[in-house]
Formats: sequence, C-alpha cells, structure tokens
Amino acid sequence: MTKIQTVTNAIVNQGILPLYYNDDETVTIDILKSLYKAGIRAVEYTSRGESALSNFKKMIEIRNAEMPEMLLGIGTIKNLQQAEEYYEIGADFFISPGFVAEVAAYLIPKDVLYSPGCMTPTEIITAEAAGVTFVKLFPGNALGAGFMSAIKDVFPNLKFMPTGGVDTTKESIESWFKAGVSAVGMGSKLISKDLMAAKDYATIENETKKVLEIIQTLK
Repeated sequence: MTKIQTVTNAIVNQGILPLYYNDDETVTIDILKSLYKAGIRAVEYTSRGESALSNFKKMIEIRNAEMPEMLLGIGTIKNLQQAEEYYEIGADFFISPGFVAEVAAYLIPKDVLYSPGCMTPTEIITAEAAGVTFVKLFPGNALGAGFMSAIKDVFPNLKFMPTGGVDTTKESIESWFKAGVSAVGMGSKLISKDLMAAKDYATIENETKKVLEIIQTLK
C-alpha cells in the first residue's frame, strides 16, 4: 500500500481530522496526547504561528516515543518553502487552504498526501489533474453540504473533507456525510481557544470521543 493510501485510509477510517495550533509547546503536546487517548490516529497541526515549526518537531519526537501509530500532518501550507521545511522534519501529510501547484509537484511524486483547499469545480479539476486524490472543501461553512451533493458525481475518484464550520453535533456531521464526504475537518468547534486557554484536556478528549462515536453510527 502506498503512503498516500495509508494516510487516506487513516483519516477516512476515523472520519474526522482534528486540527489546531497553539504557541505553547507544552499545551500543543498535551492536546496531542488528549486526542490520542480519545482514539485519534491522524491530526493536523496548523502552521499559523512563529512556534509552529519547533512545536511540530516536538510533536514528532513525542509521537515517535509514545504513539507510533499517530500520523502527523501540517496545515496552512501556502508555499514550497514551507512544504520543504516540514517534509524534512517528517510530516506525514500536508494540507493547504488553497491549491499550490509547486507543493503538489514536490510532494505527490514522493508518495506524500497533499490535500489542498478548493471551493470551485475549476479548482478541483486543477488539483485532480495535478495528482491530488483527497480534496479539502474550504471554507466548508461558505460552501455547505449542498455543494458537496451537487459535485460528488462529477468527481467519482476523489475523496472530500470539509473544513470550517463543521459543528460537533450529529445533525451537522450527518448532513456532510449524507452529502458524500469521506471525513470532516474540525478545528475550533472541537478544540476551542477557551478550552486551550483553560488547559481543559479532559473536555477535549471527551468531546472528541463523542464525535468519533457519532461518526461510527453514521457509517
């Protein structure tokens, strides 16, 4: 099995891709451990702050020592330099807010999953032509589940994941899965700034377990 397929399967099997960023290394690691305890085996860390690269290095170090099954992806990749930096330190998969041709050309031949954000059929066609197989629908709250329903038959060979605006409720999650997505990306609705500030890792773990249970009932 290819590495791209292995990562795809992991995300699809759990049905959710949690994503977060925190400047503090210790908080970053504690959230990762909470997600792992909840049953998560693929996580997106977003490259949105000055500490992102150093924090991600620490995440990989902890993963290698304590949670070898965990796949660590890096998000908010907007240029080739970022992709190169995170590839060199061992990121398992890469996610962008939009399609970046140079990033696709760099990662896909290396058998590394690259999931770009797309919000139009033209962008999806461009990404598919570049070898992308897993598309992030972004922003999900602007597009809505109806958009997924309308395009899914046009792209039978692609897997889709909305990010942005997906709630932790059964109604929200079910609407997307019924529309045809393979997973949902979930950031601040699951790992909120308030929970991070309070270091309330128990709630993050419990809410993640609830979402995983909801998704299993929908499959």
